[in-house]
Amino acid sequence: MHFWLHSAIRALHLIVGKPRTNRRSMDAGLLSAFVKKLVARLFVLAEEKYKLYKGFEEDVHFLMEELPMITSAIDEQLAGKDDLTLHFKVKELHQLAQEMEDCIDCIMYRASKEQQPWYHINYTPGNRIRTRLQLDEEMKRLKRRLQEAHQRKERYPVPCPSHPELPPSSSDRLIAREDLVGIDPPLKELLEHLAEGKDQRNQLNVFSIVGFCGLGKTVLAQQLYDSEVGRRFEKRAWVSAGQRNPEALLMEILRQVHEPPLVNSDARQLSIDLRNCLETKRYFIVIDDIRSTDQWNRIKSAFPRLKDISSRIVITTKFQSVANTCSSTNGYVHKMRRLDEECSKQLLLKESCLQECSDSSQSDPKVILDKCDGQPLALTAVGQFIQSRNSVEQPEWEGVCKDVRCHLDSDDALKRMHQVLTHDYTSLPTHELKACLLYFAMFPSDHRVRTKRLMRRWLAEGFVVPSTLCSDPAAQSFRELMDRNIIQSVDVSNNLKVKTCKTYGMMHEYVVRKSLSENIIALFDDGKLQPKHARRLSLHDSSISDSTNLEFDLSLVRSLTVIGEAGKAILDFKKYQLLRVLDLEQCTDLQNDHLKEICNLLLIKYLSLGGKVTCLTKEIKKLKLLETLDLRRTYVKILPLEVIQLPNLIHLFRKFKLPNKVVQSKLHKFLSSGQCKLQTLSGFLVDESEGFAELMVHMNKL
Repeated sequence: MHFWLHSAIRALHLIVGKPRTNRRSMDAGLLSAFVKKLVARLFVLAEEKYKLYKGFEEDVHFLMEELPMITSAIDEQLAGKDDLTLHFKVKELHQLAQEMEDCIDCIMYRASKEQQPWYHINYTPGNRIRTRLQLDEEMKRLKRRLQEAHQRKERYPVPCPSHPELPPSSSDRLIAREDLVGIDPPLKELLEHLAEGKDQRNQLNVFSIVGFCGLGKTVLAQQLYDSEVGRRFEKRAWVSAGQRNPEALLMEILRQVHEPPLVNSDARQLSIDLRNCLETKRYFIVIDDIRSTDQWNRIKSAFPRLKDISSRIVITTKFQSVANTCSSTNGYVHKMRRLDEECSKQLLLKESCLQECSDSSQSDPKVILDKCDGQPLALTAVGQFIQSRNSVEQPEWEGVCKDVRCHLDSDDALKRMHQVLTHDYTSLPTHELKACLLYFAMFPSDHRVRTKRLMRRWLAEGFVVPSTLCSDPAAQSFRELMDRNIIQSVDVSNNLKVKTCKTYGMMHEYVVRKSLSENIIALFDDGKLQPKHARRLSLHDSSISDSTNLEFDLSLVRSLTVIGEAGKAILDFKKYQLLRVLDLEQCTDLQNDHLKEICNLLLIKYLSLGGKVTCLTKEIKKLKLLETLDLRRTYVKILPLEVIQLPNLIHLFRKFKLPNKVVQSKLHKFLSSGQCKLQTLSGFLVDESEGFAELMVHMNKL
């Protein structure tokens, strides 16, 4: 069934106090993930058996049944390009979904407030706690709107959009050898593997060239194929795999090795024919853009592996797992490297037809080189973009960066790069994985993101949810993004685990632009926070002291990240209510005085503090949903008993001293009851704490 809304409906005035207008529309896939998250939140309401008004459980179960149908309807319509009708319907559903999330969070906030002792409840005007009657009315309205959507589904059918346009392959474009920059070192390395030499065994070797899109994998493979060494093989073929089936690939290889395939042959017969053709020959096959291990497994038996004949197969792929599988036996995996700064500058100036300026007073192109991050495709596209818009004069490089972001999806010179970035994003297998990738927009482009910090925030945001099938979905999502080489490791530990990571330069630019357009995050730009209705706020060295012109409803913000100085307006935590993630570890103007109001953020799951914080207040015991508390950037030395007694705390970071023995006895009572959920504890300063070892015994889940 397809449940779609007919027209723009005014937002619930009880939730935000005014109608929401000029909203940007959300990507249909992200909306599907968002709606699935709402279903999980509704399950929590049902399981906790909140009884806020008569008929509440009935309303919750109705929404739980309807929302998965909406998700199915969205998923069935997703096939690629934007469709105006689909775009309109998704916009309406996005508005409804946001209102539902507001309602759910307000219910949970209300329930959490009511669980506090009366002397802890602070009824300030800014809190706008919903009465039971208001929540009753909001739930009824949401239910009515879903019923209206059900009634209109037949009147406004949505046609299936066409499949997305795939970016043209580099093999489709002729690139002169003299126009290539920085290709000689990797080419020399691979030519040594390609050639017959004393260090090479006489048998089939499979080489994989792997890396992020736009690093030049196909161009490098072309140079190998056209080299003098590559032309010495008896039989040669070049095929592009992409989304082609095994039959099409095998037929194309057979055609190129001068063996016309039989019409309507299946993959098995084609494999036999190709194997017979190559049995006694020294062959060289290039298979460009393999996208799955299944593609390789279904054709690999067609290539004979005679010990006395040194044949070669070269495959290119962006998947690390595919490269490892293809080259698992007698193979070699070549990981594409980015161009260094000198080669990057050379390529940029060549493509932009600019001369290197020796005048130190002129602006340095480093800012745009950092943005391109050594990616040849990005450097070429940006260079051609500069050439198309500029004379022979040196451009203002900061302005070039802003222009690239503004025209990324509209300028002809940037078209191919935008297609590649879009395809990398849209080809992600799940909507949840797309949301995880877009979350990198919360951090600056050159920021080294701690891997575990990132995964804990994904969990707190609800992007990934543990299940019986997958107990650690955040780690699985991270591995998938790493496997696709969309994100790169920066610091790696001795056991090869990724400690910090980041996205590539232009992919980060795409992620930021996409996140802003999808209303996922708001950034401080041109003196104001944009877009206005985003639920996640990220400030990078942008102090906001005056709240009069803020034009941003902080009460609906779910996630706040501050790097640098925030300003009084942003650190006024009375204005927040529904925060789930608060990352202030790099906030320079955070003070002890802020902690009292932070402890009224009852829905918070992830809390990271820094600044000038020296002690924790006992009010922290009100944060019953808190799962991660990171105090490594603070000056806190004594850990209050109330922290370890938090019922859902899983991760605690920083080295502390335990309080006095009286407090320790209370802590012992709590721990021995088996309620402690701590899995990660960064350390304690034992000193004279004799009971420390005994306490550790009761932390069963560490």
